Amino acid sequence: MLSPKVRIVDDNESVRASESFSLSVAGFDTVAYESAEEFIKQDDLARPGCLLLDVRMEGMSGLELQLRLKSMGVDLPILFISGHADLNMAVGALKKGAVDFLEKPVPAEKLIHAVEKLVKHSIAECARKEERSRKRALFDTLTPKEQEIAKLVAQDKLNKVIAFDLNITEHTVKLHRGNLYKKLGVRTVTELFLFLRDIGELDLITEDPAFLHQSWLLSEDAP
Repeated sequence: MLSPKVRIVDDNESVRASESFSLSVAGFDTVAYESAEEFIKQDDLARPGCLLLDVRMEGMSGLELQLRLKSMGVDLPILFISGHADLNMAVGALKKGAVDFLEKPVPAEKLIHAVEKLVKHSIAECARKEERSRKRALFDTLTPKEQEIAKLVAQDKLNKVIAFDLNITEHTVKLHRGNLYKKLGVRTVTELFLFLRDIGELDLITEDPAFLHQSWLLSEDAP
């Protein structure tokens, strides 16, 4: 995973310098931009971290940048820094997905504490995405038949029922089931269910919380 970075986007030079200094002293890798346009052109948006964003700026505003990033599929957590007159705008930004906002001037300790939370959140989310990508890559190694059987097994269907539904022998189901368990690195129906749910490979019926509760109590077929 790439190391986290704190981005500061503010058209006020003294604010950029003050925030950069406080966060750098606290140990954060920090970079500052004087405009939203400069940020979009120069920043490595793939790195985790967070974005400290002024609400009102010359050129593209903080709110416009927020919407632009959303349209680009960039989900960096945003901390809006606003003047008192911009509080209503900041509240609107929260409704559009910003994580938090602070009113200027921001005490260094309060800023550091807020950034710590956002960076931790970003790192955790990045780790979840990497784990989903790893699982997706494993799932893609399954044959089409193994993928089909995996979804049926995760729905708590017995080997003999799957065999009947697919018009194959129960022995064949067991062979496929054993192979897919090994390829995915799972040992139980519950683990398989959670694996497939995490990568979005289950039908809506299996998203029912009652099914998930039941899956922990399953008496499972042997692979």
